[in-house]
Amino acid sequence: MADKGETASGWPIVQGDFHTGDPKSPVAVVTMGSHLDEAAICSAGAAITGSCKTENLGLEKVIANVISNPNIRFIITCGTEVKGHLSGQSFIALHQNGVEGGKIVGSKGAIPFIENLSDDHIKRFQEQVEVVDIMESEDVGAITAKINELVARDPGVFPDGPMVVEIKDEGGAGGAAATATANPQFLEIETKLDKIEEQLEFVEGEIAQRVGRKVGRDIGILYGIVAGLMTYIIVIELLPKLLEILAH
Repeated sequence: MADKGETASGWPIVQGDFHTGDPKSPVAVVTMGSHLDEAAICSAGAAITGSCKTENLGLEKVIANVISNPNIRFIITCGTEVKGHLSGQSFIALHQNGVEGGKIVGSKGAIPFIENLSDDHIKRFQEQVEVVDIMESEDVGAITAKINELVARDPGVFPDGPMVVEIKDEGGAGGAAATATANPQFLEIETKLDKIEEQLEFVEGEIAQRVGRKVGRDIGILYGIVAGLMTYIIVIELLPKLLEILAH
């Protein structure tokens, strides 16, 4: 059996949109833009499961909770990508490439800037865990199978113990500091991006409705054509018999 260690006191140290399971599990699951049955995923063997919608503070929260639990050695990235933010792609880029000048190297997200994590935090994240990418999968069965596979590969606790990160979150005690230090241009961009996402969701819904109405209309026309052809065929077949009857 793999060796296990202690988590940071009060783990998970950063609150967020997630469920927790066995803190001794080697697997964390990040569902990005999807809200799946997180309780079931944790019951299947994950230490922590939750979404991550932003490529900055969202990623920082995930990493803070991971490196403060040295038992976590794998992170499964799954679920749907978040439009604009691209938190899944940014998460993988951060693990692979790190940060330069505060920006995630190789991220395609709109605002991939890291403020709360030092180089040591990021290096620890890269060394402690292996990222297992099954992005776009929302199949809880497939995710559960991957958890079981990784649990069987558990290398044991990361040897350096828990590493604690202070995350300044506008929703928490560090809110005032976060608001004061945040770049107003980034905040403005993020606000506009959120509005664009809402508009895109509305447009997608409208397109789906229009396509549905068009399909329904086209099916009605097709039924009419088929009914007309059947009537025509029946008349053609019966016409000689009808004429024969009238002749008698």
